[in-house]
Amino acid sequence: MKRCWIGIIMAAIFVIVPGCSDKQTPEDAFEAYLANWEDMNVEKMYQHLSEQSKKEMTKKEFVTRHHNIYQGIEAENLQIDGVFDRKNEEKPEGDSVTFKYELKMETLAGPVEFDHQATLVKEKNESDQEWFVEWEPALIFPSLEQEETVAAETLEASRGEISDKNGVGLAINAKADVIGVVPGKFDDQTKDSIEALSDLLGITTDEINQKLSASWVKPDSFVPLATLPQKEDNLQPYFDIPGVAAQEKIVRTYPFSASTAHLTGYVREITAEQLEKLQEKGYTSGDIVGNTGLEEIFEEKLKGKDGGHIYIKHADDSFKGTLAKTDPVSGEDIQLTIDANLQQEIYDQLNGDAGTAAAIEPITGAVLALVSSPSYNPNAFIRGLSDEQWAEWSDHPDTPLLNRFVNRYAPGSVFKTITAAAGLKSGVTAPEKSRQIDGLHWTKDTSWGDYYVTRVHDKRSVTLRDAFVYSDNIYFAQEALEMGKDTFLTEAKAFGFDEELSMPFSFEPSMLSNNGIHSETQLADSAYGQGEVMMSTLHLALAYTPFVKEGDLLSPYLLNEEEGRTVWKENLIEPKTAELIKEDLIKVVDDPNGTAHGAYIPGMTIAGKSGTVEIKDNKEDKKGTENGWFIGFDTEDNKLLLAVMVEDVKERGGSGYVMPKAKNIFKSLK
Repeated sequence: MKRCWIGIIMAAIFVIVPGCSDKQTPEDAFEAYLANWEDMNVEKMYQHLSEQSKKEMTKKEFVTRHHNIYQGIEAENLQIDGVFDRKNEEKPEGDSVTFKYELKMETLAGPVEFDHQATLVKEKNESDQEWFVEWEPALIFPSLEQEETVAAETLEASRGEISDKNGVGLAINAKADVIGVVPGKFDDQTKDSIEALSDLLGITTDEINQKLSASWVKPDSFVPLATLPQKEDNLQPYFDIPGVAAQEKIVRTYPFSASTAHLTGYVREITAEQLEKLQEKGYTSGDIVGNTGLEEIFEEKLKGKDGGHIYIKHADDSFKGTLAKTDPVSGEDIQLTIDANLQQEIYDQLNGDAGTAAAIEPITGAVLALVSSPSYNPNAFIRGLSDEQWAEWSDHPDTPLLNRFVNRYAPGSVFKTITAAAGLKSGVTAPEKSRQIDGLHWTKDTSWGDYYVTRVHDKRSVTLRDAFVYSDNIYFAQEALEMGKDTFLTEAKAFGFDEELSMPFSFEPSMLSNNGIHSETQLADSAYGQGEVMMSTLHLALAYTPFVKEGDLLSPYLLNEEEGRTVWKENLIEPKTAELIKEDLIKVVDDPNGTAHGAYIPGMTIAGKSGTVEIKDNKEDKKGTENGWFIGFDTEDNKLLLAVMVEDVKERGGSGYVMPKAKNIFKSLK
């Protein structure tokens, strides 16, 4: 128990008051040292060292060593407790005493804990202190000795890979050549060498000089400068420059490059802003993180968990022994339903045009392709992206960085199948029923003012099949007006409007109107897919599945593990209605007069519909532009249901510009 003498002048009597000595006990001294250690207040720790310890290590050396070790091993939650026998307190024998302590902490290699002991010695001092710690390296780690160092390294987890339905890699970990410099062999004073290297790598001389002047660089260090592009394998021009060397490393690679860029997305080194949000999840500076697409959506699955190794090195840098080690856990691999070859074929057919496409298996709903064009090379983000390339992508009028397959567009005439299904279900339409229509323009009455609906073919008596074959806007406008706004909206909405697609990507729900249909003219326009109707390419493809699946609307799925999840809306339309519309769509392609005859392939039965959508910024816009559509499916093998849209097809043939592309895609299946 702590005691002290307090003199109280009262009849010359001295009173013993327990618990308030001005002399420090060894327990007090050790607890103070441990408290400062736990708080990593290293400078105050040094004040508790014995004179002999201070002679062997300066304050700066002491502070630097502790900080280097604990920062290097990424120590957190340091807890250090002294072990004292409080029940059997005894005074130390002589001028030294030994106490045990228990240490626990979290590190990059997992939890570390050990028991050890420290010796305190009694010394005279001008301060109130009497007891001081005899410091030795073993206090940090019991097996650490003088001249030895603690080393730590992160054992990086392998990022999970993304593959297509056949196991073909879409986002993989592949070898790459890194070009760098060994400073001791590189004549950095030679302007010609730096400029030659700058030209070869496409980076500035300032960037090279900045990397060479980093604080960690030694004469024999390998200083990485740039990762070479995927297909660049001639390294001799680099080796012709003295001091230039190469190392091989594993980097994220996208074998299909631009064709799958918006699907896979890309990874990059974590930014300061991202790190602020992700630090709690174990991310550190220098980590690679998914930025867009599936790389971002499935970041948590793909990343895996890094391991770590903390070990002691002898004075000659040779390995002595492991202090802690945690093996890395690889990220999960993800297999998609995508067909990489089909994805590439569709992208090639778009040939740089601004547009998008979605392809599905018409009997399962499995997504076979999601394409956005134009695109970009995602490999550049990990292998080196120049300012010039970024500016070109960012400023390009066709916005290659924009993911078009998640966007919504006015569907135009490809929407007419939905109107027809609603008309047949409501009884407004019958297969044999004809509508008598005169001329290429029609307006209901004078209440419509100068508004009128137009069509391309002047056919007086029009059946439903005729309306499909000739894509008669007037027929479908009259059909919608006859069934009425409420019926039209109810039946059309059942095709999945205002509902989210069950997909990893965020697709904005398709819509029939912004805030309801408020006029007959808007209802008429909506009947043939204009007005305020907006749909994604994938949803349009799905909207055609009832004509393959006897009335069932299928749900899409992109992950191979989701196989079997197929029906979104069961019995959406009657099987006979589905068959009737399918036969009409076959006629649209087969009939030489059909608006989609450009997709006709001898020996293959394609059911399809084309559409050209007029796009204007406002009513005063007299010129505007047009988007071209084609949606179709093969009716025999049921391998493919394809929806393709190309922007700005005005004066390029309208939807006729799109059909040869779709035709070539179907032919590639043979």
